[in-house]
Amino acid sequence: MKILAVCLGRPEILAGKKYKTGINKQPLNGAIMVDCEGLVGDAILNRKHHGGVDQAVYIEGSIDLDWWCAELGRDLPFGTFGENLVIDGLESAMLAAGDRLKIGEVILEITSARIPCATFAAQMGEPTFVKRYTHAARPGAYARVLQGGMIESGQAVQFTPWSGERVTVREMMATFGRRLSDPDRARYLAAPVHYKVKDAIRTGKM
Repeated sequence: MKILAVCLGRPEILAGKKYKTGINKQPLNGAIMVDCEGLVGDAILNRKHHGGVDQAVYIEGSIDLDWWCAELGRDLPFGTFGENLVIDGLESAMLAAGDRLKIGEVILEITSARIPCATFAAQMGEPTFVKRYTHAARPGAYARVLQGGMIESGQAVQFTPWSGERVTVREMMATFGRRLSDPDRARYLAAPVHYKVKDAIRTGKM
């Protein structure tokens, strides 16, 4: 696998909205620094729901993006889904919490699924896109940064799977906001999922 694109967002207002967002990201030429908060300079404007150390880098696999191009009947320039990284040969929906991606000196660890929102629907120009994205069950993946460094398009990606019981990104999206069975609660808590997911489980919200 390798990096097809590294994308960075700038603040802008989407059609029909009044607030600024950094969802519409653009591919970069050259390298950029990645630290514990993600790509340095990336616009993350709604800190309540986006960004943070357990949601620092957003990843889409080329397999999922190719599927969406066919499904929507149009090209999707890199960064359209708000992704920071596009990885060739990856099906992001099948990643699991704890899976690691090594890119040069950078080490990322998968934590959670992308949950679609109204801003994403506005970006796609389709009011029903939240339901459509959820129904497709092909979410992108968020990752924490275990080791920072410089990153750029064309770099090789080394994949190391989580050694414990898998909690996939697809499963995390399917169970979002729902009560888990006792065995699933234990499995989620044993995996390095996003700290907000663990907090929701421990407080009885999942």
